[in-house]
Amino acid sequence: MPKVIILGSSNAIPSKDHENTHLVIVGKERTILVDCVSNPIVRLEQAGVDFNDLTDIVITHFHPDHVSGIPLLLMDMWLMGRTKPINIYGLHYTLDRVEDLMGFYGWAEWPNFFPVGFFRLPESEMACVMDGNEFKIHSSPVHHMIPTIGLRVESKDTGKVLAYSCDTEPCDQTVRMADGADILIHEAGGATFGHSSAEQAGEIATKAEVGKLYLIHYPTGRFAKDNLLADAGKTYKGDVVIATDFMTIEL
Repeated sequence: MPKVIILGSSNAIPSKDHENTHLVIVGKERTILVDCVSNPIVRLEQAGVDFNDLTDIVITHFHPDHVSGIPLLLMDMWLMGRTKPINIYGLHYTLDRVEDLMGFYGWAEWPNFFPVGFFRLPESEMACVMDGNEFKIHSSPVHHMIPTIGLRVESKDTGKVLAYSCDTEPCDQTVRMADGADILIHEAGGATFGHSSAEQAGEIATKAEVGKLYLIHYPTGRFAKDNLLADAGKTYKGDVVIATDFMTIEL
């Protein structure tokens, strides 16, 4: 059965038990990493995912707590003999900077490097990211400090729909993207510029009429707050779960 594994659940400041927010979507044919931080090879191994199975990487936006692991991941896969291609998806703004970043490392001079395809997504609602045998994925722009996308993932095997919006203020685009989804994974970093509180995430879940709400990208460690569930429950009467590192969500 297809699944989502939470690889990290913290906001931009990680802690001992909470890495920066990123996740992996695992199917039979495709394994899709959504954002890339920390030490990706080790993180995937801890989650029981072989890095060689990665087929795609989707980058939501170009902030360090979402892209810092890309150079290390690509280099490590090359050093360990990867030959099959990998695809990287994101907005023009994002991928232009990813290519610039890799250029600083001189990756064009690394011999026998495996093929990397860059797929630039339009900054429009419900843009098609991929439509394969297992998953149909669309992206929509959300409201953050820089150009950022959320995702709507449909499993063709089960018919279940998961919506994911990390790093965003409350916005109508997220509501439309998550409309009727079985699962919404939404940030709860706090009601600040470019972010949402747990209570605001609950409002989005209610407006979108989703089946279940997972809170992610929340303060952890010494910055942790213990009222996330209660706050979300003020505005959403469905099931609310706090996403934690290495949690598996069946899709």
